[in-house]
Amino acid sequence: MLVPNKNHLFHQIRRKPSQIVAPILFLVVVVYLLFGIGQSSSKKPKYSYKDKTQGWLLSSKIPPGPDEMAKNHIMHYNMNLLETTVMPAFNKEQVLVLTPMSKFYPEYWDNLLALSYPRELMELGFIVPRGKAGDEVVKKLETAVKAVQRSSTESARFARVTILRQDSESVESQLEKDRHALKAQKERRSKMGLARNSLLFSTLGPFTSWVLWLDADVVETPKTLIQDLASHNKAVIAANCYQRYYNEETKKNDIRPYDYNNWVESEEGLRLASTLGPDEIIVEGYAELPTFRALMAHFYDPHGDLSTEMQLDGVGGTAVLVKAEVHRDGAMFPSFPFYHLIETEGFAKMAKRLGYQVFGLPNYLVYHYNE
Repeated sequence: MLVPNKNHLFHQIRRKPSQIVAPILFLVVVVYLLFGIGQSSSKKPKYSYKDKTQGWLLSSKIPPGPDEMAKNHIMHYNMNLLETTVMPAFNKEQVLVLTPMSKFYPEYWDNLLALSYPRELMELGFIVPRGKAGDEVVKKLETAVKAVQRSSTESARFARVTILRQDSESVESQLEKDRHALKAQKERRSKMGLARNSLLFSTLGPFTSWVLWLDADVVETPKTLIQDLASHNKAVIAANCYQRYYNEETKKNDIRPYDYNNWVESEEGLRLASTLGPDEIIVEGYAELPTFRALMAHFYDPHGDLSTEMQLDGVGGTAVLVKAEVHRDGAMFPSFPFYHLIETEGFAKMAKRLGYQVFGLPNYLVYHYNE
């Protein structure tokens, strides 16, 4: 047997190193490609999963948006950590402000911007009817929103703003007298119920603690509206909506009740409901349908305590603060007769059927636009 001469081998490496080294490097590369990449790729999961038990719910950071959700594939929220307390701003509770808008009032927007609740904890949601009138509303609303959201100061911007378009147009006339005519109520409020539900279900997120329903024609509220309503720690609580006007009799500026949908049920109301067909509704505040219900609008005491509470069976939608869990449990705005009620009054009935209590503040006023 021939034994290779070691000196001869070293001599060959020195003379022609490429003939020896190249095959060795080639073998190393092949082995790496076959085994190295396979092992490293098997260590990377197809989806990344992040445990959120120590995430944004326990911090002051703004919750993740849809883009971040898409990147991480799976988001895990512990809903038990959501809070609704009497000090929502201090506890950094997210508030979703929802407004169906068929007309843009600059006074509404100015009042919204004047609210003292931290904007980084506020999300806004709007739904606008289809049609030319709605197009004009969207233009004005987008201009107002962009002026705020383009601010270089983070605390001046809202956490998120959503603008939706309805599937249908608004009622034919938006004049106040036509909107509130009795014959228009079932169709009008059915459309309003659909709009409110579309807005709610499209914007309510897993990080929302409170939902403030604020009508687009509410143009004056206390700056601490959200904090004041939340301080009562009620599942549903409504402010008393009035209207400023010039009193021709006294020749002075005055105020008058506006929202008659905040009420306490009466025996006559129940009796009247028992006589109606399944598709008929009762709307409050009309002489043609006397229910003799106690209306919160008539319980305002200019010298009374602002924090006075009144338990209700029906609510309007002008300024209502709702714990988000009420909506998550299924309370929405029926666009159909629900116990002969519809829209916001139907919502109050549904919330009560789910076991929640509904309250109003007769001495706490917000003001409706006077056309």
